Amino acid sequence: MRNLKTAILLGAGCAMLAACGGSGIFNRDRPDEFAVQRQAPLVVPPDFSLTPPAPGAPRPAEGTASEQALEALFGGPAARSDIETSALDRAGSAAPGIRSQVGDPGTNIVAKGSVTRDIIAAPEGDGQAAQTLIPS
Repeated sequence: MRNLKTAILLGAGCAMLAACGGSGIFNRDRPDEFAVQRQAPLVVPPDFSLTPPAPGAPRPAEGTASEQALEALFGGPAARSDIETSALDRAGSAAPGIRSQVGDPGTNIVAKGSVTRDIIAAPEGDGQAAQTLIPS
């Protein structure tokens, strides 16, 4: 009787230990859940003389998954308000070479100097309670 219990426990232990193995029918390749995208329904083309698409080519009616995500998140281009349209009309169009003129050494710039920088960086108030700390 004691040998039977030992054999049953030994068999159950071996079965549980064998269940921890990584081989067999449970070790298979699984699809990438982030690469799955919805397929559009099938449609019959109006002209049957079309050539079939190349294998793996995206459908012309659909965009890529990233384009669909951007469309879902931000929607299409928003209509501009009347105020925004009038402000853009008053501003006019930029000169075509504006980006190349900005870095040109001949462009006139105004050097505001360190005084302006110090005024902008100064704390609010009259400065009576201002302190200078020198780290040691």
